[in-house]
Amino acid sequence: MGPISFAPWTAGRAAHAPDTGAPTGPGIRSREDYYRYLEADRLALEQTRTRPRLFGDGVWRFQRLLRAVEYHDACRRAWYHRPMRTVLYLCLHLASVRLGFTIPPHVFGPGLSLAHRGTVVVNSCARVGANCRLHACTNIGSWPGAAATHAPVVGENVYIGPGAVLYGPITIADNIAIGANSVVTTSFTEPDITIAGAPARKIHDGGTTRFAQPGQHVLPAPLPAPVGEPDAPPAPPASPDAFAEGPAQPALADAGALR
Repeated sequence: MGPISFAPWTAGRAAHAPDTGAPTGPGIRSREDYYRYLEADRLALEQTRTRPRLFGDGVWRFQRLLRAVEYHDACRRAWYHRPMRTVLYLCLHLASVRLGFTIPPHVFGPGLSLAHRGTVVVNSCARVGANCRLHACTNIGSWPGAAATHAPVVGENVYIGPGAVLYGPITIADNIAIGANSVVTTSFTEPDITIAGAPARKIHDGGTTRFAQPGQHVLPAPLPAPVGEPDAPPAPPASPDAFAEGPAQPALADAGALR
């Protein structure tokens, strides 16, 4: 497999071909795309193994199931592929119930990183770009009473903090960090910023570019030296004659000082 390519995730609504029902537009459209998405997700989750463990990697296994469903839904549409698609959809549904995820296929670009298990609800008409990190108790959906297609379009390299909600036909630019418990109902087209609050507003000029990239660990800075008196210079080494004469006697005080 060649180098990983993070192609831009086009922020368009997913169309469906009238003859086959397979989604058209961006996403997994070949086996090579499928393998690239799997590798991008593995790196985003900071996994060093090639495959998830039987126990303890539930989120990673869910993401692999999600990519498998997307691949079979888009590329394997023959009648004899239908049983496998049905089994994969069933496994994805069971994993979603176990982990608390409501994430439909064909929404997220490559490099998805679900921080941990927990409630995550995403509208099927939403579109989220590559390298998105998503925390628990988040909701990406449409306005109450609005059409289901009025869902957010999120750019690449976006961080969505715990408890954040994104509603309506809004656009979020690239490299934006969304703070915890934020309520985002308006578009933010300026990249590389941090937004937070209810309603959300810009609070910082730096976005996700301040964070380490997936798989890159930043070492903590060394602690500063304590501020105080300078250290005394080291004592000169004792001569060998000093040890031969025995232990040193205490110095006697001056007789004039005692009077």
